Amino acid sequence: MQKLIPPAEKIFASLEDAVRWRTRLRKEKLSLSVTNGCFDILHRGHAEYLWSARRLGDRLLVLLNSDESVRALKGPARPVNGEYDRAFLLASFEFVDAVLVFRGARCHAELAALAPDAYAKGGDYTLETLDPEERAALLQSGTKVSFIPFVPGHSTSAILRKSGPRP
Repeated sequence: MQKLIPPAEKIFASLEDAVRWRTRLRKEKLSLSVTNGCFDILHRGHAEYLWSARRLGDRLLVLLNSDESVRALKGPARPVNGEYDRAFLLASFEFVDAVLVFRGARCHAELAALAPDAYAKGGDYTLETLDPEERAALLQSGTKVSFIPFVPGHSTSAILRKSGPRP
């Protein structure tokens, strides 16, 4: 039986910690899949997306936008849930092996440092519409990029519209 790891132990404190973990994975000949996003209000669409992203490698690391980054991308009313709560919930999924909160607007530095074997992004993106610096980091490290379709009817925006106006 596989040992369950408490969610808090799956949240990296720094990029350096994540890179050390990545180095151990390479030594163990385990592949790494990475995805990134806000994951503000977890729902079925996120769970299916993350499950698919995990299947691209032996381990899955989620690069999570910090609260400041989410505000810059989504506006002053977001995130609904704070970064530690979002990280904890993501780490609670058995198929998510690790989470790292990144502070910048984009995660190109993290992608370059980690050089994942596989990278997953939502189906609303293409290679051409990825952030140019993120795309360059992925291509430079030879990362296989996959685009995972959305689960129809499941999105954070739809949930927020149903819940009514936000201040």
